[in-house]
Order: sequence, then structure tokens, then C-alpha cells
Amino acid sequence: MKTIIFVCHGSICRSPAAAFIAKKYLKEIGRDSEFNILIRATSGEEIGNDVYPPMKRELTRRGIPLYPHAAQRIRQVDYDKADYIFFMDDENYYSLLRQIDDYKHILFRINKYTAGIYEIEDPWYTGRYEKVCDQITDCIHDIFANI
Repeated sequence: MKTIIFVCHGSICRSPAAAFIAKKYLKEIGRDSEFNILIRATSGEEIGNDVYPPMKRELTRRGIPLYPHAAQRIRQVDYDKADYIFFMDDENYYSLLRQIDDYKHILFRINKYTAGIYEIEDPWYTGRYEKVCDQITDCIHDIFANI
């Protein structure tokens, strides 16, 4: 089983959305037993918090199952067990690089396999939850078509 970690700044919007979308998609395509999906933050600002309510509403509107969630900051043990760490934007990447030395080979922008998307904006600031979920969904489909 491969471990995939989705990472964003606070782990209350983008990374939980990516994980929940991935879990639904993997189940639909019959590959859910191949992957352990984790959710982490690069910062400590939201530790213990659930998914942000506007993101919950957007995921629910799309029929994406919600799972219990309490934001956690990424730790060394997470790097050690991860096969892939998918981050959302440049800020996430540089935060991850400050925390690790030897793990660049498992760090990937979530759009690694998706043309036309550079990074996933933080909807906590922009309010564009629908756009973010659309982009994440495209990226998730492309990730699992390639790994």
C-alpha cells in the first residue's frame, strides 16, 4: 500500500478536499485498497480544527463524503512513511523544504500531471471554493491515472 499525503497551509480547506475527493475517486475506480491517504498542514495555525465550513458545504454539494478531520502539522514520521507528498502552492513547497533535507524526491505539486493549472489557490483568502474543488478534482484524476 502506498501512502499519499496531501498538504496545504492550514489543512482546513485544500488538503482535506484533495483527500476526500481522492478517497471517493479511488473507491469509484476500485483502487481504494492500494492507497493510504493522509492530510497534513505546513503551519501550526489550525491544529485540531475541522474542515472550514465553506469547504464542507462545497464538498457536500458535490456529493463528496466527509470524514472526521482535525488539522495536523506534518512531522518527520509522515515524511518517513510517505511515498508521495502533494502540495498546493509555492508557499507550501518552501515550507516543506525548510522542514526536511532528504525528501525532495517525494514532494510534488498537486498539478504534476495536469496541464493548465500552476497551483491551487487558497480559498480561505479568495472564497473560490468551487474553482478550487474543480481544479483539485482534475488533478486527482490525473494523479491516479499516472501512479
